[in-house]
Amino acid sequence: MQSPPSPPPSTPAPSPDAPAVLLVDDEPSNLASLEKIFQREGMRVYTADGARAAIELLRRHRVQAVLTDLMMPGTSGIELLRAIKEVSPDTEVVLMTAYATVEVAVQAMREGAYDFIEKPLKRMQVVKSVRKAIERNALLLENRSLKNELKLLSHREIVGQSPTLRRVLATATQAAPSSATVLILGETGTGKELLARFIHEHSARARGPFVAVNCSALPESILEAELFGYVRGAFTDAKTSREGRFAKAAGGTLFLDEIGEIPPQVQVKLLRVLQEGEFEPLGGDTVRADVRIIAATNRDLRAEIDRGRFREDLFYRLNVIAITAPPLRARREDIPLLCDHFLGIYCARNNRPRLRLAPSVVRKLHDYHWPGNVRELENCIERSVVLCSGDTISEDLLPDAIAAADSPAAETLTFPVGTPLQEVEMQMIRETLRHTKGDKSLAAQLLGISTRTIYRKLGGGPEEG
Repeated sequence: MQSPPSPPPSTPAPSPDAPAVLLVDDEPSNLASLEKIFQREGMRVYTADGARAAIELLRRHRVQAVLTDLMMPGTSGIELLRAIKEVSPDTEVVLMTAYATVEVAVQAMREGAYDFIEKPLKRMQVVKSVRKAIERNALLLENRSLKNELKLLSHREIVGQSPTLRRVLATATQAAPSSATVLILGETGTGKELLARFIHEHSARARGPFVAVNCSALPESILEAELFGYVRGAFTDAKTSREGRFAKAAGGTLFLDEIGEIPPQVQVKLLRVLQEGEFEPLGGDTVRADVRIIAATNRDLRAEIDRGRFREDLFYRLNVIAITAPPLRARREDIPLLCDHFLGIYCARNNRPRLRLAPSVVRKLHDYHWPGNVRELENCIERSVVLCSGDTISEDLLPDAIAAADSPAAETLTFPVGTPLQEVEMQMIRETLRHTKGDKSLAAQLLGISTRTIYRKLGGGPEEG
């Protein structure tokens, strides 16, 4: 007696992470044959006998590629292609037909099809086409994810809750909706460009471009052409016309960083823009300037005027609203927030788990004088993240200048039991003022009281101005 024949080996179930393909054909035999082919390729396979069923499946499942017949009753493959791109734009579509023409193939590609193959189908050809479509889908999604991540990582924001910073942001918020020119002052690394972007984003021009120019980075010989543009033939090498930054910023904001560095010739042309609202490209006709100007500098422009290096009339045109970006030492309470912000950015950028700072590091960072301000702190955190081999950033990972900086000696005050509260308050205020070298604003921050309270306690009345 013969034993019954062994059943054919079953195809193993695909992995949940396997790519998914949707097969659409009104011929059941074709659909069954294609389903077996792609199941053997280890893919997750969905089938539909028409456009309506296909769209419903796409709404419920993540599908990388659709393989659909072109000629079907009711809704054609081209019409289905359009519907797929509406419902699931990232899904790639491969069309198959026995009635191929150049015109139909061109139309399919214009509508967004990935490939167009003719019947009768060859197994290797159809598998290769669908696999290529799935690879393209994965590549597009990866590129989009990377772009979103880079956008997130590169997005800069103003971080902090200190009273000093809040006052600056309040002024910037009030100035933003106006058309007034703003001059941002402050030391290097205090975030003057961030403040300029904040003003732009809260202005009526937020939908327009924000164009930044570092005036100190451009040689004098090309700064004028870079700002105002030029027309073909304006000078020897001007083979074509080129838009300047003023034209590129039309409808938005032009940020002129390091404004104190611009040469006298360019100062004259910039003054005309501010006075008349127009400029002339090199060799060209007058153009209206539809921009709002925000300028910034770390220089004392009044001193530059006294030295004859900066035009006084230009200064007053720029200095309509002046805002000073505070140095980091004036907002030390923001240092922990900034550290946390930068840790998030650079741990993600370097594919590291979230690190933490040792308590001694926190103290060092708080007590350091930060001549390079927030930019120096950011560089310090990035360096520490890169060099850290564990889960905690320790003192030995800090730059030498910060690690070697002496912390101010801890000072304490003691009072006998029964000391009047008013006398305790006065001694605390006086000692804190000595510690801050007379800076009442900083002393008030350290004591958690208002500057007005310090003036009142010292007998000087409310703060003037």
